[in-house]
Amino acid sequence: MPKPAKTTPQQESADLKRRLHRAELLLDISHRISAQDSLDAVLQTLVEITTDTLNAERGSLFLNDPDSNELYSRVAQGNFRREIRILNNSGIAGYVFTTGEGLIIHDAYADPRFNRSVDEQTGFVTQSILCVPIRDPRGAAIGVAQTLNKKKGRFTPHDLALFQDMVSQGTLALQSAQDIERMERLRQQEMEFINVVSDVTADIKLGSLLQKVMGEATRMLNAERSTLFLNDEKTSELWSEVGQGLEAMQIRLPNHLGIAGAVFTSGKTINIPYAYADLRFNPGFDKKTGFFTRSILCVPVVNKSGRIIGVTQVLNKRGGPFSAEDEARLRAFTAQVSIALENAKLFSDVQSMKNYNEAMLESMSNGLITLDENGRIVTCNAAGLRILRAAPERVLQRPAEEFFANGNAWVVEKLKSVEQTQQLETTMDAGLEIEGETLSINLTVQPLLNAERKRIGSMLVIEDISNEKRLKSTMSRYMDPNIASRLVAKGAEILGGRSVECTILFSDVRGFTTLTEQLGAQATVTLLNEYFTQMVECLQHEGGMLDKFIGDAIMAVFGIPETHDDDEDRAVRTGIAMIRTLFAWNRQRTAEGKLPVDIGVGLNTDVVVSGNIGSKKRMDFTIIGDGVNLASRLESACKTYGTRILVSEFTYKKLKGTYRSREVDRVVVKGKTHPVAIHEILDYHSEETFPHIVEVLSCFRNGLELYRHKRFDDALGQFRQALALHPTDKPSLLYLERCEHLKAAPPPEDWDGVWVMQSK
Repeated sequence: MPKPAKTTPQQESADLKRRLHRAELLLDISHRISAQDSLDAVLQTLVEITTDTLNAERGSLFLNDPDSNELYSRVAQGNFRREIRILNNSGIAGYVFTTGEGLIIHDAYADPRFNRSVDEQTGFVTQSILCVPIRDPRGAAIGVAQTLNKKKGRFTPHDLALFQDMVSQGTLALQSAQDIERMERLRQQEMEFINVVSDVTADIKLGSLLQKVMGEATRMLNAERSTLFLNDEKTSELWSEVGQGLEAMQIRLPNHLGIAGAVFTSGKTINIPYAYADLRFNPGFDKKTGFFTRSILCVPVVNKSGRIIGVTQVLNKRGGPFSAEDEARLRAFTAQVSIALENAKLFSDVQSMKNYNEAMLESMSNGLITLDENGRIVTCNAAGLRILRAAPERVLQRPAEEFFANGNAWVVEKLKSVEQTQQLETTMDAGLEIEGETLSINLTVQPLLNAERKRIGSMLVIEDISNEKRLKSTMSRYMDPNIASRLVAKGAEILGGRSVECTILFSDVRGFTTLTEQLGAQATVTLLNEYFTQMVECLQHEGGMLDKFIGDAIMAVFGIPETHDDDEDRAVRTGIAMIRTLFAWNRQRTAEGKLPVDIGVGLNTDVVVSGNIGSKKRMDFTIIGDGVNLASRLESACKTYGTRILVSEFTYKKLKGTYRSREVDRVVVKGKTHPVAIHEILDYHSEETFPHIVEVLSCFRNGLELYRHKRFDDALGQFRQALALHPTDKPSLLYLERCEHLKAAPPPEDWDGVWVMQSK
């Protein structure tokens, strides 16, 4: 083997000078970089030194962003000074970052790894490239440095080694600057977070608080839209009064459906980078609003006792999917505002209750007066002012002893008695002197106690039972108030017992037991109140009298206490109006995600006994007789025939108007022996709800006639034809089954087609 050549003293001296120069250069880099106080300054200094030392035109330094897997440059020489971002596995820089190997490229455009897009954006022409990885002290790649276009000659391996040394020398300072910047950014975020939370939680009004929370969540996570849903325990729905970017509206959805429902029921955060790829996402709302959902971050809102009270949903992070840091920030934010949300919700509930109580008090017909613990009058509702015939300033803030003086001093004695006993006292039919007139009143005095059962005042309830008011109040519960007023003018004797012909109406809600099981007690009462309000309006519009509510059923009468020459038509028009009103109400309920309601109506005309019936302590103005029972049986028969309005032949024969109808059967109701023809009223139908109604009714009439003549095969043909035109016509389906049964088991010779009802 040839012996290695010996170095000369001149070569050793030159090599020593190069090493000393490199050491001085690296030391200078350390000194200059350590003097910088920001990451941007460190980057710029390092790029300037390396570019100048290597005699290149331009240099840049890329750091890795682990959240987005991108290499980004925050400084570059020349006129081009804006942030550049590229995927950390693309281009020359991506290759060096992923492989950890330095590169010398003499002709950039000839290398397939070179990305020309940056040159195209900046106008700079890259010719040669020197690129090295930047490693932390543990050897992990944290970025790349590159210098472009050597001014004289080509980049050499010596340049590559020097470049690597210079970059390595600045790595520690670079990491320190990164850490400082990251800590400063976190500190700023924390301060901003504290300020935001303080500002948001200072609001006590639920509507504006929701809006603030949504706005801050959207801004804080750099998203397009956010929505905070709170749980409504009464309806088991998630609701929101505001959605970012939408017009003010209320959104409601079942608290177990969709992404929000999944987060609410599970209590776990859901982060979806691609919404339409997730089966839990419902695109229906996007279609409704025109918004396009890309990414979703949804976290539960948990109160201080650990109970989930809602969810926060943020949509479409700008620049990519939501990160783990976004999840943590949103969870922290919702945890801080949850207390404010509960306080605002409680304030809203209290305000609503206050408004409700005030409205209820103002709508009461009885006077209601409250006094504080010192006996001073604090409130008096409108009815109380009307009964006392006084303006508010004459009553409020006056001592009770001063206001109820002279002939009314007995009221003060009652107040003192209740104050001593702490027990409610009622005085019936007492005299109250008002402006020289004595009113007949019932007075109730009740102590007012706080949560600790300590007295905080008293309450007076005054009921004016003067004759005219007593009679009018009683009658207004049964009929239109205008009718009650006319009856009062005629005298109370009209309420005595008498026989009179009238038309009775019964209606009942279908499947009410099932509804109550699904809705619960409170929702059931709400539903009945809405339903009865609308049905009674239909009744009063035609001058009918409400006899009573029987659970979910309504009993009403037309022709009592005042008769009209068209009471039968009024009753039929009321039934039609009730069904049409129900249809409109059901459209609204269905749109709100609530169950629809269905009813049956039975009508019969007969002579009944009417009058004030009961005991001395409790009286009801009502009607009794067989005609009432038949109307009730017809309402029940609606379930058998699949109809909504059935009228007896006695009502049908007296109708003066023309209605779309059909005879559906001749029946003997339970407890009776004589058959009665019953007719279905169909005027509430449209072509949409009952297609081909004229043709169907014609086929049904023909089929019914053939059925009664025992021509069951021919009748079957007519009923099948009716069903072909309207497949859901339940009377035709019922007779189809009857014909099939009677073909298999023929009726006796004296059979006349009458159907005997076995149930009520």
